[in-house]
Amino acid sequence: MKINKNLRLQMLAQSWLFVVIFLALILVLGFLSNQYRVAKDITQANRNILTQGSINILKTMKDPINITVYATNDDANRGDTFRKGMIDFVARYKREKKDVNLKFINPSSEPKLAQEANIKEDGETVVEYNKRTEHIFPPFAEQEMTNLLVRLARTNQQPIMFLDGHGERHLQGLKNHDIGEFGKQLETKGFKFANPDLTIAQAVPANGAMLVIASPQVDLSEIEAKKIKAYLESGGNLLWLLDNDNLHGLKEVADYLGFTVSPGIAVDMTAATYGADAKVAFASFYGDHPITRNFQLRTLFPEAHEIDAKASDEFGWKVGRLVEVAPNGWLESDKIVGDGNKQKVVFDEKKDKRGPINIGVALERIYGKKGQRVVVMGNANFLSNTFITNGGNLDFGVNIVNWLAGDDKLITIQPMPLKDINVTIPDNESSRLLAMSIFHGFQYFIPLTIFIAGFWLWWKRRKA
Repeated sequence: MKINKNLRLQMLAQSWLFVVIFLALILVLGFLSNQYRVAKDITQANRNILTQGSINILKTMKDPINITVYATNDDANRGDTFRKGMIDFVARYKREKKDVNLKFINPSSEPKLAQEANIKEDGETVVEYNKRTEHIFPPFAEQEMTNLLVRLARTNQQPIMFLDGHGERHLQGLKNHDIGEFGKQLETKGFKFANPDLTIAQAVPANGAMLVIASPQVDLSEIEAKKIKAYLESGGNLLWLLDNDNLHGLKEVADYLGFTVSPGIAVDMTAATYGADAKVAFASFYGDHPITRNFQLRTLFPEAHEIDAKASDEFGWKVGRLVEVAPNGWLESDKIVGDGNKQKVVFDEKKDKRGPINIGVALERIYGKKGQRVVVMGNANFLSNTFITNGGNLDFGVNIVNWLAGDDKLITIQPMPLKDINVTIPDNESSRLLAMSIFHGFQYFIPLTIFIAGFWLWWKRRKA
């Protein structure tokens, strides 16, 4: 084809038009990437984006968060990239909250500032919110950082009071039936504890956030029961965990709240699908209440009892049903005696009640200028050291305590710990040699092998 002057000009114009359109497309894409951000994390434990629990916490924090890292400068030649890692870690929080401010101070060059901040080690970080500060130490993980932010955001500083001395499940205990692990989790979220002795104290202290009664095994004295009732009459909040219908001297308190607890337990025939005994009931439905709203985690309740609070309405309490279990099961009409784990239970149409069975209620009423809140659960085992890590038991328990403490905005799904945060190499020569072989294999040998194989294939085809 003969190319004349007009055709050459046309081709030149088309080439320049393509260049202009291409540059315009690059500018538009650059503008869109600056205005809109889409991220997809494909790591096992969402290492590069925040979990929904952390995002919800940040939404409640209206003021700026200032993070000051006291760390020496990075030395890439020696593999020291702590500051860069910290920038990437905080960037996950900055994407959700723009006023998260990050600042670095080198303690070697500015020792006075480090001393004033009471810095003990390299990498120590100070987080400040609303003129309250707290220190955190490396290595950093989302769960620890978000728990720290929860503690700084918590407005209620009143202690959680718990009964002791009657065989209760201890909030700081280590035994399997205790709820000490739950207590540890509450401490990480900023709660403090108090243990009033009602045999000595004139009354239940009024400066506590709530009183916890965790399934006593022996009867409380009449004096103690009257003090607890007086505490409720004066507007105190209460968390009552029951393992059976034996109220151990607190029937007058239960009558004041207007609830009853069943003698028999909920039997869940779907438990077998989870590899559990039928006496372990799984949550099937959560009520429309701030504690359970948008809560979708599976919870389990070993040997749970029904809680009926119909009379509570008559006594001026607003009743919220929290959780129902055993939709395909029933409520045993009688107590299971002996070893409940070995005894087989069978549905009796004449005596037993078909599921679902409600095992938890939240009571609320206006008292003076503040609200009064009570939660009664027909099960304490779900918070025990044995079962606290199952499903959403921990999250459900924390939500209950946050609601009772009046920190409704902190009711959320808690960030889960990373499963793959560290790799531990055994301290012996063969293990170190194997680790180095794997590391350098991916770094050098595998890419070199692929390159040689590609070159050989290209050479073979070229000669064919």
